[in-house]
Amino acid sequence: MTPHPSSVTLETTKAKSGAPPSVASVTMAFNSERVLARQMEALLRQTTPLQEIIVVDDASTDGTVEMLARRFPQVTVLRMSSNVGVGGALEAGVKYAALSQRHDWVWTFDDDSVPEDNALQTLLKGTGSLGEGAPKIGMIAPLPFHAETGVCYPPLLWRDGYVKPSTELLQRPMWFADLVFSSGCMVRREVVEEVGLPRADFFMDFIDFEYCLRTRARGYQIAVVNQCKLAHEVGNARSVNLPGFSALWPDHAPWREYYICRNITYAAWSLYPSRKAKQFVVRHLVRHAGGALLFGSNKLACVKKMAQGFWDGRRGRLGIRFRPSGVEA
Repeated sequence: MTPHPSSVTLETTKAKSGAPPSVASVTMAFNSERVLARQMEALLRQTTPLQEIIVVDDASTDGTVEMLARRFPQVTVLRMSSNVGVGGALEAGVKYAALSQRHDWVWTFDDDSVPEDNALQTLLKGTGSLGEGAPKIGMIAPLPFHAETGVCYPPLLWRDGYVKPSTELLQRPMWFADLVFSSGCMVRREVVEEVGLPRADFFMDFIDFEYCLRTRARGYQIAVVNQCKLAHEVGNARSVNLPGFSALWPDHAPWREYYICRNITYAAWSLYPSRKAKQFVVRHLVRHAGGALLFGSNKLACVKKMAQGFWDGRRGRLGIRFRPSGVEA
């Protein structure tokens, strides 16, 4: 995607007047009773305090809401009446934090991510070297990695398909990406007001990447602060090895493979269509299907859902088709 230069700086009106920006965290939670407390404690320990901690409970059935009320009464809980997926939960949380509460920045999280105590401070200071004539920053993201193996999941560039950043970029204190994970990413309120909300009709997967593409298309830059690292899990990832090849394979359930394939296909055919983007998606999904057949635990069911997702993405059939149970909605 071609960068859009701008002379607007990162600083908000509050920052220019000497007051620090108002930052709220938004966590998407579903049956998170066992893991969520660690994140809440980490958010409360931030060296730069948050103005509000928000959890969007996606119709949990395991006691998540009761745990929050008992241990973290200061946390704002938004309860969904039914499971609306990451897309619906992210839309609701960002809408509340940015548009209703008017926080300057919204710091979004998956329920199992645990930021370091100085993470917010590091992210806010990471772009501090930008002076006059700097590009306008719409998002600030950390560098995600797999906690168990230490493998980095670098943010990506988009050139009608995924392009990994160079080693040189990953060694810089800060650089600009096109696609970042939502977990750990800060979104500026101005972006929400101008670009809109994340897509609820994607339900799961590619929601953050689509929002990044929309944000970039409006001229905003996405800053990656390499000094800020965040443990991030992608499915039930495990190391896989073949002669001359090793990688992490995220062993997704068939219902989730449907959304992975459907949403990226829809993006390439309807949102950002080009011949190269379509060719990339086809190659990417063929490789992904091959990986499922080689390394997946539910091989044929996953491939069938991938094919269904590709077909629905081509036709623009969005919305909630399957929930975590795998049953059609």
